[in-house]
Amino acid sequence: MPNNSPIGVFDSGVGGLTVAREIMRQMPSESIVYFGDTARVPYGSKSQNTVITYSKQIVKFLNTKHVKAIVVACNTATAFALETLQKESDIPVIGVIKPGAKAALKATKNGRIGVIGTEGMIRTDIYTKYLSHINQNVQVFPKSCPLFVPLVEEGLLYDSVTVEIAERYFSELKGYDIDTLILGCTHYPLIRHTLQKVIGEKVSLVNPAYETAKSLKAVLSTKDLICDQDIPTHQFFVSDGAEKFKAFANTILPCDVVETDDVNIEQY
Repeated sequence: MPNNSPIGVFDSGVGGLTVAREIMRQMPSESIVYFGDTARVPYGSKSQNTVITYSKQIVKFLNTKHVKAIVVACNTATAFALETLQKESDIPVIGVIKPGAKAALKATKNGRIGVIGTEGMIRTDIYTKYLSHINQNVQVFPKSCPLFVPLVEEGLLYDSVTVEIAERYFSELKGYDIDTLILGCTHYPLIRHTLQKVIGEKVSLVNPAYETAKSLKAVLSTKDLICDQDIPTHQFFVSDGAEKFKAFANTILPCDVVETDDVNIEQY
């Protein structure tokens, strides 16, 4: 695979843009092909078999763009489908859970870590299993926050309703004396300031998007796949609502999203 080939990034919707943004910041020469499954968002309420099916379709589509690596920029898809995708792919496939978990272990001082995510991701208990595997003394407190994804998708990043929902979700977490909170959904960094305000400044928020970009860079370097061109070319695709996605992406990314195309992902 040529090192100037693009990186594939996919998510259930717009949340994966936080990962794409970090890749652009940390590896500004790399080209990205982004796919947001906006017609079938959210993944958090879907079954594992359904998420695996969706993820396989998206990977098939990304492979038509000759990507050199794929980032599963969705915690639910990482929890449900990453292992399957890695077994079936001949290029690197990276998820967002392990990088975020490792960063949380470095950040915590009292060993009490909170995890927020979609219903599906929290149900897998994957963060608890992984964190406990590395450090048996750590205590993990997971909390499902299903309403955050639609709030982000609607662009209600600083709205009072988002603050109110966060206060309801976090009332339980505040009783556990956590000092670190993993944003276990790639949508959540988009409301990071609201979440920090509600949970309190003493709690460190871990953004897996940032950590995933660091891990991707390390993998590409190991495989001698770092791009050596100066000007990247980014492409954006969705399964529905291209214009709405483009408008939102232009408020998030450090580049101009000139065009976003709809894809009939069911044909893959």
